[in-house]
Amino acid sequence: MEGVECGPPQGSMYLFPTITLSQKAKEAAEKDGKTPDAFYAMKMLEATGVCVVPGAGFGQKEGTLHFRTTFLAPGTSWVENVAKFHGDFMEKYR
Repeated sequence: MEGVECGPPQGSMYLFPTITLSQKAKEAAEKDGKTPDAFYAMKMLEATGVCVVPGAGFGQKEGTLHFRTTFLAPGTSWVENVAKFHGDFMEKYR
């Protein structure tokens, strides 16, 4: 997905994808009173029903954005939904 990087899981059920968001998305987050990662996570929940946790709660490196997700959900339709959401989000805030 555009602007997403993620290393392989390291013996746990969590992934911490790093996301790169546009200035427009960051400004929309600020206007909404949220950090950019929390804004992204809430928009994902609203669009897909998939709940991720903003990376700010996990001591992310200054100047970076990420979210935490588990990969225990059965099936693969949720992955397709997240990929579609991400593409739509990136296009909206380009």
